[in-house]
Amino acid sequence: MKFTNRLTFLAAILFMIAGAHGQDTHYNYDRSANFASYKTYQWVDIPGGAVRDQLIDRDIKRAVDEQLAQKGLTRVEKNADLHVGYQVVINLEKSVNLWGGSDNIGPWGPWGGGWRSGTVQGQTSTIAVGILLVDLYDPAKKQLIWRGDASKTIDLKKDPDKNYRNLQKAMAKLFKNYPPGK
Repeated sequence: MKFTNRLTFLAAILFMIAGAHGQDTHYNYDRSANFASYKTYQWVDIPGGAVRDQLIDRDIKRAVDEQLAQKGLTRVEKNADLHVGYQVVINLEKSVNLWGGSDNIGPWGPWGGGWRSGTVQGQTSTIAVGILLVDLYDPAKKQLIWRGDASKTIDLKKDPDKNYRNLQKAMAKLFKNYPPGK
């Protein structure tokens, strides 16, 4: 493998590893919904969706509340224009770290087609990837009108303030696309 090909290969691997740990958001919406007509919202439970930890549940709702307030929506306890619910999924993914090197032992040195020998070492670890799905429903139509999801590697053993800041960033990125069509 030529030197430039090895650099390209290495850059591609590093990009994939870095991308696996980044934040990712997606959304979809009902194109026939009149998002300008929604002024109020209330939280509803999605069966099996909420987390059992009350502190994390409040953090998720607070981060979503902050974004919806910035969009001009007001939280109410009943008779809202929108119902908001969330679900959390945690996937355990494998991470592979490889390192090592090779030596050119052929007659042309490092720049030309010599024989290669070397070792590659590796280590695997398990990474928790949290996926937060936020659903907005029109209660009058009984239809889902907007769904967004954000995913990021998580470590609940780390500083809760740092985790909350990461949650706020994820929700800001997610709700950047609400209301759709702007």
